[in-house]
Amino acid sequence: MTVGNTALQPPPEPDVSGPQGPCDTRAPLSTRTAVNSRDSPTGGTGTATATDPATDPATDQHSDRAQLTPGAPGTRRTPPVRLRALDGLRLLAALMVAAYHYGGRDGEISEAWGSSPGRQFPSLSQLFAYGCLGVQIFFIISGFVICMSGWGRPLRHFFASRVSRLFPAYWAAVILVTAVFALPWIAYEAVSPSDALVNLTMLQQPLGVDRVLGVCWTLWAEVRFYALFALFVVLPGASRQRVVLFCALWTLGAAIAATADLPVLDIVLMPEYAPFFIGGVGLYLIHRFGHDVTAWGIVGFSWLLGQHYAVDRLWHPPDPDYFSYRSSLTIVAVVTLGFAAVAAVALGKLRWADWRWLTVAGALTYPFYLVHEHLGWVTVAVLHRGLGLPAWLVFPLTIGTMLLLAWLLHRFVERPLAPKVRNGLLRSAKTSGSG
Repeated sequence: MTVGNTALQPPPEPDVSGPQGPCDTRAPLSTRTAVNSRDSPTGGTGTATATDPATDPATDQHSDRAQLTPGAPGTRRTPPVRLRALDGLRLLAALMVAAYHYGGRDGEISEAWGSSPGRQFPSLSQLFAYGCLGVQIFFIISGFVICMSGWGRPLRHFFASRVSRLFPAYWAAVILVTAVFALPWIAYEAVSPSDALVNLTMLQQPLGVDRVLGVCWTLWAEVRFYALFALFVVLPGASRQRVVLFCALWTLGAAIAATADLPVLDIVLMPEYAPFFIGGVGLYLIHRFGHDVTAWGIVGFSWLLGQHYAVDRLWHPPDPDYFSYRSSLTIVAVVTLGFAAVAAVALGKLRWADWRWLTVAGALTYPFYLVHEHLGWVTVAVLHRGLGLPAWLVFPLTIGTMLLLAWLLHRFVERPLAPKVRNGLLRSAKTSGSG
């Protein structure tokens, strides 16, 4: 069983370990007059100043404040200072994915347990199998927060924030997993040194290079979304009309790509993931501008298309080769709950979830997502097969160990390096006069 050639190739049933982590849950660093007769959902006039007075250098997240006149035409409700509920949703989605990887699928984890997770968790394995849908929830959240963080931000700031948020923890995770798998007593084979170096670019997926991190395919989807949003929204300047047009054209283009049999369109427009990103963008429009038929239409169409792709890719009937039979109705229900949860945040229904520990949870989600799968295999093998601990105890201990490792990566990698990377990129952009 190898990580380089066999274990990390996309399986017939896709390995939907999700990113989902590289999202911010606060608005961009900007002071902007944003709402006018064109940007208002009612077509009236009004002035909104979105002020972002502080940045958290540890997470590259910003406060979301708005000074508005309640009830005036074209205004929106004042959002909370921080959308901590999104941090909680991100952690929940990450735990769903971890449950899927540890107890809801076969493959390398079966070798770590010594038998199929279906035997280790005869009652829970069917439930864990739905954890793969955590990645779809990640993509909805990503659409919401990327639209929020890119609104009113110059391209150079958007680029610097994305690079500084994605790469420091990612580089550390690639190096760490490669080093652990190179140990002679580890059962899993590391990728070649050359392929490991290519993995540091985050472009191994389009180049067909063996992946160090199985979950990195979702980062490739995120990067393509960032590129599309930067090119068509951030670069010309975000406005409600431009974002609506972006969503409409991407939805239509993705539908065409699904039947055009042109691989390049599939790569660029990502028809199976586009509805989730677009749905998140639509929910941010509702959060920013209030109830609006057009924005709700974007969300509704995205939900209809998203559930279709989720069922098409993840459903399979009962089969001796799979213990993870998934009901199509349950898949639809989980996707619906994902949209509903982010909608509740957009509408301010979860403002009560304003606990400070959720900020920490949000900060740990990305490094946890990066390391939990492969290093989880090693941890499960050591605790279960090595020390003989029961599966019901190994499962939470493994998750706890990965959360501790995520905190170490956040504390000693992300917090010191992310601001340096961001500031270095901004200085370089300023010197060259770009953005």
